[in-house]
Amino acid sequence: MAFDPSSADFACELFAELGAIKVKPMFGGAALYIDDAMFAMIINDQIFMKAGAELIVAYQAAGSVPFSYDTKKGRRSIAGLTSLPESAADDADEAMTWAKRSLVDARITAQQKREAKAAKAARASQKVASALARAVGQ
Repeated sequence: MAFDPSSADFACELFAELGAIKVKPMFGGAALYIDDAMFAMIINDQIFMKAGAELIVAYQAAGSVPFSYDTKKGRRSIAGLTSLPESAADDADEAMTWAKRSLVDARITAQQKREAKAAKAARASQKVASALARAVGQ
């Protein structure tokens, strides 16, 4: 999988209305973030958008396909990353409409990850506290 930095420049320009976009390497391509929410990914000069279950249906109705790649066990698809519809690549307003919808789903996913991380840290703290209480009680 190849990555052309000009693709990231194009995507950042296309989605500039969303705010400050961070570009980070991912899967031989690049992930696009607003704050800690990854809303898009670029692989082989193609833009894939973050999508939850309902939004995936809308993307598919617009002709989008899920991100997929080959593994030793065969082709693997990631439905939560779906291609930006071809019509949106030439229509900045349409692209922004999709990007705004994807950003909502990306923010939900980012919030869920933050909550899971906090819950894991709380469980770890509780284990340490329990271990200390047992050690002191002996």
